[in-house]
Amino acid sequence: MWSGQPHPDEGHPPPLEAAPVSWKSVGPCKSRRESPGDLVERCAGEDTQGEEGPAAAQLAVSRLRSSSMEIREKGSEFLKEELHKAQKELKLKDEECERLSKVREQLEQELEELTASLFEEAHKMVREANMKQAASEKQLKEAWGKIDMLQAEVTALKTLVITSTPASPNRELHPQLLSPTKAGPRKGHLRHKSTSSALCPVVCPAAGHILTPDKEGKEVDTALFAEFQAWRESPTLDKSSPFLERVYREDVGPCLDFTMQELSALVRTAVEDNTLTIEPVASQTPPTVKVATVEYGSTNTCALSGLARACRHRIRLGDSESHYYISPSSRARITAVCNFFTYIRYIQQGLVRQDAEPMFWEIMRLRKEMSLAKLGFFPQEA
Repeated sequence: MWSGQPHPDEGHPPPLEAAPVSWKSVGPCKSRRESPGDLVERCAGEDTQGEEGPAAAQLAVSRLRSSSMEIREKGSEFLKEELHKAQKELKLKDEECERLSKVREQLEQELEELTASLFEEAHKMVREANMKQAASEKQLKEAWGKIDMLQAEVTALKTLVITSTPASPNRELHPQLLSPTKAGPRKGHLRHKSTSSALCPVVCPAAGHILTPDKEGKEVDTALFAEFQAWRESPTLDKSSPFLERVYREDVGPCLDFTMQELSALVRTAVEDNTLTIEPVASQTPPTVKVATVEYGSTNTCALSGLARACRHRIRLGDSESHYYISPSSRARITAVCNFFTYIRYIQQGLVRQDAEPMFWEIMRLRKEMSLAKLGFFPQEA
């Protein structure tokens, strides 16, 4: 008997049997978007509803929630740690900024102090340079004056010490040693008829011949010569030595004792210090040095004697720019004292190489000049 179903032995597969399938509605999944967690929870719940039931779905949801909370807590802790680390770094940066700010302020202060110090040092250097320049100009002016004085002193030294000594006097420099026909009258001096040997000229008209130095009637004062020898062993300009004390008392003091006592004391101090300058009235100040000078007196009044005299010279004391006009007589007295001090300075410096007696007589001659100048005798060319 034939049936509608094929036989298995005939090589055909067995017929499929209908299996029960449970269909689910997917309409809500396609109609709206859901979050992954809700979708997982819902899908998991749907998957487990058919198998385990409501208890399994609740357990899965609780697990998902606990894992989500755990993830949130870990994320929160990580963020807190990062925030704390960022705050620490920010604090360190603030401290570094504050430190750098203090360093900048310190550097700015040091820079200001250095700038002020440099400006102060520059001003100080400028002041010192100006002072040195002024001192140099002053020294240059003094050097020119000293050069002139030294040249005059060298000339006087050659004249007084080398070419004219008591042992071998230079007759051309001493006209009184020449014969009456060659000498002629000395200008500016008056001949006195006195028989005193102190004031009598060397040329004696009555005898008609020249008196040699040995026949002048000179005699060495033993006490004065002993004082001179004691001074010559250790020459000094100290007035406490007996020799100079006598010369000061007998010659220097009276020779520089003028009517104007205050100016006389200043002149005496300048002569002792070798700081007195005598210059002609017609001399001009060098053009390179502009000095505002102060003139005392006039060319018709002597500042030392106060007498009305024709003053062709003026004196300057030390570094002062003040000038004082002096008469020929006052100039002769000052010059005689300056010549004496010049000679004893040469002796002190070892420039005079003579025996004691020629040096003694040269000093006596200078003392004689001071005595004559004190009495009013002076050459007319002065």
